[in-house]
Amino acid sequence: MVILRVLAVLAVIAIGGCVLIHLFTGDRRYLSLAWRIFKYAAIIALILFGLLIAERFLAGAIPFV
Repeated sequence: MVILRVLAVLAVIAIGGCVLIHLFTGDRRYLSLAWRIFKYAAIIALILFGLLIAERFLAGAIPFV
């Protein structure tokens, strides 16, 4: 989980950096890169959250003997 948190922080830093570079240079490819980073990070986060929810349901459905 620590690795995932570090990757999330790096994604936020990368997105912020791309937006700042766009503000200074006006080059739209940095906004495009920021959008791609955000999109992939959001997809990975949704998959992870889905797996965690599925794990909770499966763990609760199996009774301990």
